[in-house]
Amino acid sequence: MKRSVELEMMDVPGQPRDLLIDDLRNLRTINRYLGCYRNVLRALASALNGQSKCDFTLLDVGTGNADIPEAIVHWSRRRKLAARISCLEREEITAEQAVDQTRSFGEITVLRADATSPPFRPASFDFVLASQLLHHFPNEQIVALLRSWATLARRAVIVSDLVRHPLAYHGIRLLTNAFTRNIMTRTDAPLSVRRALTLEEWRAVFREANVGRFSVESALPFRMRGLIWLKT
Repeated sequence: MKRSVELEMMDVPGQPRDLLIDDLRNLRTINRYLGCYRNVLRALASALNGQSKCDFTLLDVGTGNADIPEAIVHWSRRRKLAARISCLEREEITAEQAVDQTRSFGEITVLRADATSPPFRPASFDFVLASQLLHHFPNEQIVALLRSWATLARRAVIVSDLVRHPLAYHGIRLLTNAFTRNIMTRTDAPLSVRRALTLEEWRAVFREANVGRFSVESALPFRMRGLIWLKT
């Protein structure tokens, strides 16, 4: 399956508000039940390197409606860790939804800003996280983003994303057609798989970024878990 360069509906400005909000609700369901939360939390645990009492700061770029930061806060609270999370979201309606969803989470701050030009000084965070974001970009921009985010993180850059595979494409297409009538979800979910990289392609862009020792691992179902430990 060749990688697609077609834009997802979510990437096109001016989508109807109700359609986008309903799609964001669907993405929460997909993330919860198809392993996204589990993948991010395992990567974060690896980045903490077994330091069970290590408080941390984290920047989540392209946060969507901030369900991943919520999952991280719940995980951190269970371990009695103090986590402070800053979330960046470019799209206005999506950022509003993220603010609404996280009002009860004092650990989370949502900013409307672009992940390609984060408004922070170098080394502002322990970790930078990109979940389900990088597949939206061409390879050369993925490399540039990894290099940019590496300047913001003191310890590691964490990436959780999709792996391109025909079974993943047909599986999510069937699943979304069965559980929702939302045309954005039905269009973007399978297209996201077609826009993703293979595991070897993910490793290649991490290697080209060349900002630190990295690992790229396969995760179920058809996901990747990437970590870049930054050079000191």
